[in-house]
Amino acid sequence: MFGSQPNGLSTDNKMLSFQMASDKVKGILQLKKYLEQFGYLNYKNSKNRTHENDDDFDESLESAIKTYQLNFHVNSTGVLDKKTLSKMAMPRCGVADIVNGTNCMRSGKKNHHHRHGSGSPFHTVSHYTFIPGNPRWPASQTHLTYSFLPRTRSDAINPVDKAFQTWQGNTHFRFTRVQDSSNSNIKIGFGRGDHGDGRRNAFDGPGGTIAHAFPPPDGRFHYDADEQWAVGATPNSFDLETVALHEIGHLLGLEHSEVEGYHVSLHLYWSH
Repeated sequence: MFGSQPNGLSTDNKMLSFQMASDKVKGILQLKKYLEQFGYLNYKNSKNRTHENDDDFDESLESAIKTYQLNFHVNSTGVLDKKTLSKMAMPRCGVADIVNGTNCMRSGKKNHHHRHGSGSPFHTVSHYTFIPGNPRWPASQTHLTYSFLPRTRSDAINPVDKAFQTWQGNTHFRFTRVQDSSNSNIKIGFGRGDHGDGRRNAFDGPGGTIAHAFPPPDGRFHYDADEQWAVGATPNSFDLETVALHEIGHLLGLEHSEVEGYHVSLHLYWSH
């Protein structure tokens, strides 16, 4: 898995007392920013837009919480209960679950594909969802190159190589690592805080968002340098290869899938 240390939003009991709109408790603004980051809230065209930067529990926030609860198989009440907060506090991928108003995790556009064979981390029945707008590499471009940006930690190279090999064995793509990052299709590196991808995509220190990748033909894939990274399953650390398996899906145009019992931090794109 990505890791086991919940972090990010507070799970303080004060945050668990919301039963209806109009409640005001410190910390709600942080919750709004979290839900906005992952696509659940958009105050720009909302009648509640005056509440965008306050600690009011308004109707738009209640609706956003209900959608989040549906996506993550929590009882959809709109009440900010402990189970919902615990889900939100888990480390996760930085790619949004709702893009331009399309709920990728419940879009009804999942594809089902059956694969056979042993030794593959991709399960027999595959469920996957494309990013809205279906950004894809050109049909003729099935051979993609990838490179590591300067100052990439050396122990990340082999796990990422293995992740690309896994995708190559389960798709029509071929991947080749090259040295010249200026001309490669995919560029991989580590960053911290606002690392050049825009404030919306800034990393947030330990926990919270731990990695992100951009859809075709962008090709950027970044790990958060402030996290504890490791090769293989290590307590209190994130596995480099597992995270790469997840983020490569975004590089190929795939979105988060809705899989009961899984958090976005655990989603692989091909799963039961």
